[in-house]
Amino acid sequence: MSAPENFQEIYTDELKDLWSANDQMNRLLKKITPKASDPELKEMLTKSQTGISVHTDVLKELIAGQDEKVSKEHCKGMEGLVTEATKHIIEEGPKKGPLLDVVIIAQYQRMSHYGIAGFGTAAAYAKALGLKDDNKKLREATKEIYGGDEYMTKLAETSVNIQAEES
Repeated sequence: MSAPENFQEIYTDELKDLWSANDQMNRLLKKITPKASDPELKEMLTKSQTGISVHTDVLKELIAGQDEKVSKEHCKGMEGLVTEATKHIIEEGPKKGPLLDVVIIAQYQRMSHYGIAGFGTAAAYAKALGLKDDNKKLREATKEIYGGDEYMTKLAETSVNIQAEES
């Protein structure tokens, strides 16, 4: 990737980076969802995979709308988060049960916060560029990601953390 020459290219690069981030997170969620023991956590992880796929389709549509080649740019930020999550959940994490669920939620939220920041930034770029429809779609995705994050916090505080403390 060469240095962007204008704001439009910065916007498009952000969309391509988010596509890569989504793909990386989704691949990890497919590996860790079966490891969750809490039924609500497992359900949320499954729903998140669907949501990520929908958001990825939006990103592809928005990239195409910029008369750009519909491709992604490897996201090193999410790569680092996925590497950390893999270490803490799969390689060195508790084998199963509430303790593993606590770790899954923590790692999920770290990745989600990255998504919130990225989609929020892209929405702000779209707004500045006068791309009202793009801005609306990106803000909606940001809101959905934030909702998933809030749900995970509630699940942790009202159930999973309590179970982990008692185990």
